[in-house]
Amino acid sequence: MNKLNISIIGVPTDYGQTRRGVDMGPSAIRYAGIVERLEAIGHDVQDQGDIRVSQKLADGAVDEKLLNLEEVVDVSTALANSVHEVVEQKKFPLVFGGDHSIAIGTLAGLGEHYKNLGVIWYDAHADLNTPETTPSGNIHGMPLAVSIGLGHERLVQIRNYAPKIKPENVIIIGARSVDPGERELIRQQGIKVYTMHEIDRLGMTRVMEDALAYLKERNVDGLHLSLDLDGLDPLYTPGVGTPVPGGITYRESHLAMEMLQESGMVTSAEFVEVNPILDEKNTTANVAVALMGSLFGETLV
Repeated sequence: MNKLNISIIGVPTDYGQTRRGVDMGPSAIRYAGIVERLEAIGHDVQDQGDIRVSQKLADGAVDEKLLNLEEVVDVSTALANSVHEVVEQKKFPLVFGGDHSIAIGTLAGLGEHYKNLGVIWYDAHADLNTPETTPSGNIHGMPLAVSIGLGHERLVQIRNYAPKIKPENVIIIGARSVDPGERELIRQQGIKVYTMHEIDRLGMTRVMEDALAYLKERNVDGLHLSLDLDGLDPLYTPGVGTPVPGGITYRESHLAMEMLQESGMVTSAEFVEVNPILDEKNTTANVAVALMGSLFGETLV
């Protein structure tokens, strides 16, 4: 295992959706002992604290297709700048959400440093909606679309460039709730998806082997993991805002993290959608921390 210099960035925001509480996710993950766990593995860890998030909604008309746009733009811009600085310092950015809209900022901060960044999107949802296709107006359902250059200009152009990633370098793992507009976009953009059907039929080992081989063939020069805790079955992660039954198991998820660690390809990661208000005794945050342990090289012997 390579010793890493890890910089933790918390993003206490719930502006990307409408269920309160996910802004407390970074605190719950810290409370579950992530810093101590990563240090015990042997990594150097610097907790940079949280991005400052305004608690006051901006004045003005509400766009039902882009809820809390101003707030999401502000948070995403601040996060993008912080991630950019961490990568410039040759450190590993580890971002804690907050809802999944934070990926807009994470990828905006990463994209300038890579010519061919790969992304594994571990999630029950595709997060490929646009203002034209969204059924809810929640921006946490849009970050992947925004990052490939589709969506509202103010989101797409954070740090003044677009797209942040290439759609053919994205692999979605665990999808089981995909909206009609997202299905069409997946076909149009050539995005690789392993739904729960493929995971059940092939097994997680084969899925991860195929995904990593595909990214190696694409010659990616970095790999970002964006892990939404609702990618797992709600039996294991009850504290998420949009739970979908029939998800990835706890053990399958550990295996996926272990295989990512063994690949040596992962250069950044974010863990999102931990909502302590909906949780049971911090179970979901504890799962997040355990998965991070596997991703960063924790072993039993």
